[in-house]
Amino acid sequence: MAAIDEHPGERAAQDPIKLIAVRDTPLSLDEVFKAVGDDAAGGTALFVGTVRNHDGGADVDALGYSCHPSAEAEMRRIAEKVAAEYPVRALAAVHRVGELAVGDLAVVVAVSCPHRGEAFEACRKLIDDLKHDVPIWKHQKFSDGTEEWVGAC
Repeated sequence: MAAIDEHPGERAAQDPIKLIAVRDTPLSLDEVFKAVGDDAAGGTALFVGTVRNHDGGADVDALGYSCHPSAEAEMRRIAEKVAAEYPVRALAAVHRVGELAVGDLAVVVAVSCPHRGEAFEACRKLIDDLKHDVPIWKHQKFSDGTEEWVGAC
């Protein structure tokens, strides 16, 4: 009997990036989850970023996201890097732009890997690097009438 690490399902898929997008329409958890489905994946990690009702001690009423035209290409570059570092079977990342209300989905990312630990680590790396490197900016509107721009997600 072959060792489990010799099975092809233990390795990264040849083309694991299934969905990368920046959209001005509501995001779908189902779409992202379905995009990362893979029979060889024993673990799927999903992260959902939502608009919260506060930031820095102030009440947030709404916010808007805008992005540089290169944002989607930068998301793909980061996804490729994550897929090269982990045994990713499938990966998806979608970020919203435009005006969002409290509770709206702002970003959804998911990664499936042969094992849960790898999936958690890869998903964490994906969202952290997206927030740090992708040129997406947040314009927060506070209840007291003030506004604030926050760079890179």
